[in-house]
Amino acid sequence: MSDAFTTRVLNVTSGSTERVVDLTHDCETFLRETAADRDGLLNVFVPHATAGIAIIETGAGSDDDLLAALHTLLPADDRWQHRHGSPGHGRDHVLPALVPPHATLPVLSGRLELGTWQSVCLVDTNRDNSNRQVRLSFLG
Repeated sequence: MSDAFTTRVLNVTSGSTERVVDLTHDCETFLRETAADRDGLLNVFVPHATAGIAIIETGAGSDDDLLAALHTLLPADDRWQHRHGSPGHGRDHVLPALVPPHATLPVLSGRLELGTWQSVCLVDTNRDNSNRQVRLSFLG
């Protein structure tokens, strides 16, 4: 395979609580190792039916605000038809419709082009699955 397309899988332990996991450093490390000074696109994809990728500010409370908003929109109760797992788990399967399982971001001169306060994050509300894979792919 040519170096025009490179991919790597990250193994992420999100724990047994709902979490927003900042992947920005992992994305930057991947690009330093694979993109050199090239322009292209970084695709971030989580191949799970109950997790998503968000570009948000972290560390100032926005990550907690996102989880609170998801609780409001997708309560963890017994209204869901999808009923295996912990109570309310059906809502975890609706999450990717609101927080998609992918993001594609510009890379200029080998560097991720994010806004000042933007971070690349895994959003995981599924308490039943604490081990996630995230695929990073660079297309130069």
